[in-house]
Amino acid sequence: MKKLFILTATICCAQLAGAGAMESLDAFIHHAQSGRAAFTQVVTAPARDTQAARSKSSSGTFEFSRPGKFRFHYQKPFEQTIVADGQTLWLFDVDLNQVTSRKQSATLGSTPAALIASAPDLRALQADFVLQAAPDKDGLQWVLATPKAKEGQLQSVRVGLRAKDPVPELAALEILDSFGQRSLLSFSQVEINPKLAADTFSFKPPAGAELLRQ
Repeated sequence: MKKLFILTATICCAQLAGAGAMESLDAFIHHAQSGRAAFTQVVTAPARDTQAARSKSSSGTFEFSRPGKFRFHYQKPFEQTIVADGQTLWLFDVDLNQVTSRKQSATLGSTPAALIASAPDLRALQADFVLQAAPDKDGLQWVLATPKAKEGQLQSVRVGLRAKDPVPELAALEILDSFGQRSLLSFSQVEINPKLAADTFSFKPPAGAELLRQ
């Protein structure tokens, strides 16, 4: 009887924690209409044959405005800018002096960016992802998002949220691709609904840069 009580209590606690994670994601999407943060990213390639797993790190800044606008500015170790202006997704590699543009509507549906910047509400997000609560870890609430589209390169995304009043804070994204590569983005200095400059999500290819349209 005692073991049964402990097991029942554990299940109930897990369900309550799960509900909290989903509610936090819903609250974040609903209330965080814009945001700004610093980020670090660690990408880990899986071990293969005799080769051990390898990791590389980068860092930069991130801004978003819902729905569908964001800017990632990678500063270290190599400068790169990714901008979604609502119509076009731009990628500028400074070292290569190369700009790649893609139609945004055909690119962002089942991507990590959709989880934090594109969807106007939880229901819209559920059109592209199966969402389920994951156990709390490292002081964060986690939601596991699995793309409904099976042909893409994204296997799953875990969204880590830090409970705060009145708006939960985006703390981490853990991305697993179909090749087994794992990417962990950790956010700091998070600002919710800051006043962003009008040209934050504007991008014009620099003069002399090679332009590739896809």
